[in-house]
Amino acid sequence: MEIGVHTPPLADESLEEALPYLDNLGVGAIEPGVGGHPGQAHLTRSAYLDDERAQAELNDLLAEYDMRISALATHNNPVHPDDERAAQADTELREAIRLAAQLEVDAVTCFSGLPAGSPTDETPNWITAPWPPQHAEALEYQWEQAIEYWGELAAYAADHEVDIAIEMHPNMLVYEPHGLARLREATGERIGANFDPSHLYWQGISITDAIRYLGERDAIHHVHAKDTQIYDAQAREKGVLDTTPYDDEPNRSWLFRSVGYGHGEAHWKDIVSTLRMVGYDGALSIEHEDSLTSSREGLEKAIDLLRRARFETQPGEAYWSE
Repeated sequence: MEIGVHTPPLADESLEEALPYLDNLGVGAIEPGVGGHPGQAHLTRSAYLDDERAQAELNDLLAEYDMRISALATHNNPVHPDDERAAQADTELREAIRLAAQLEVDAVTCFSGLPAGSPTDETPNWITAPWPPQHAEALEYQWEQAIEYWGELAAYAADHEVDIAIEMHPNMLVYEPHGLARLREATGERIGANFDPSHLYWQGISITDAIRYLGERDAIHHVHAKDTQIYDAQAREKGVLDTTPYDDEPNRSWLFRSVGYGHGEAHWKDIVSTLRMVGYDGALSIEHEDSLTSSREGLEKAIDLLRRARFETQPGEAYWSE
């Protein structure tokens, strides 16, 4: 396994400046944004798409630091009820898939998106319970919309031999492993997970069990390394469906944390071991969203922990069992 970095936290510097910094820390892969919420500070789609010269220059720059791209990121809502916003997100995704194929990158990371609750709604609607009955009806409508869209996009990705790695994220239709498996079963094997544990912790989901569940379905295409700390005093009073602003840290039930600051090193070693058990040996792409520390310090502490937790070699034969 190699340590990777999702690069938006370094958006204040160019890719030429970020790569030597990351290389010096032992990072072997980057996951740059190419649209949507991650932006495209380090890899502008229009600058590289269909431009062989620009792509060759990018590959030379990456080779200089023995770096690869683990995935291209474009997180947005392609099933938004606003046609213009949905079309923009769809364009970003399709162009990201084309660019990934041209750069020989295996995956595009994204969200499932979230439709409205009916054809006449104008706002995406996150359904978290089947009652009152209108909610169950809205959820079924949303799944119909999502399966139609992602089925078409999965075929497009298959034509380009690129995987779609969906981050399970609350306020999106797919926010937990069973929903991811349902979408994959309905649309095909190109749809899988960008497995980010940070959104699962506060839902009460066991990370290693979730890895095994998706691993049994060969449904993990990419992995984010990102931690979460639950603050019990706040959670006991108001639960974990917390709308408190992220920068009001003392009053939140949970916060995204740098790797190791929500769960200890032993836990992350268990994650790495379970990923290997299910056959994942790709990048552990660090996503920094810890409001209690700077981007650089958060990345560096995460890298330090993961360097001890990851496996660098392939296992040999179990000679002791013969």
